[in-house]
Amino acid sequence: MILDGTLIESDRVAGVRENGNDLWFSQKHKAFCGNVQFLSGPDGAPLWVSDVEPGSTPDITAARIHALPALYKAAAQGLPTLADKGYIGAGIGIYVPVRRPKGWSEQALHADTHTTNTLIRDLRALGERAAAELKERWRALKHVTLSPSRIGDIARAALVLNGRWK
Repeated sequence: MILDGTLIESDRVAGVRENGNDLWFSQKHKAFCGNVQFLSGPDGAPLWVSDVEPGSTPDITAARIHALPALYKAAAQGLPTLADKGYIGAGIGIYVPVRRPKGWSEQALHADTHTTNTLIRDLRALGERAAAELKERWRALKHVTLSPSRIGDIARAALVLNGRWK
């Protein structure tokens, strides 16, 4: 299994935190959006889509809410999950690349660690296309003009339709 998150842009909706920041605004992408988590198979076929979280929610937080409890059960049965560096600290059964220490070059990593990182990245590349396939095939996921709270419903509908018209 491959776990990944993506941001789906939307129109602005009021949702302000106590500190005055907008919940749906992603500082990383400088846009109003919703965070959706994807699970895909090793072949890159999208299998599951989570409900939406505000765009300011980090991937690890959204995964802890929606995906990780079920993935821990799967890991206990021998089904590992690959993820990117945004999921460091996710827990048992979630394999992420090892970060190199600050100031070190990539070649400074031990050969085993470097090889493990390369394998994880190469295998995850197939799963990365799950979100990309849905976003490219279904124009409704490029920019949602409804309330951002509906992004999860739209993404799940696209997932069902995607499996229907393969």
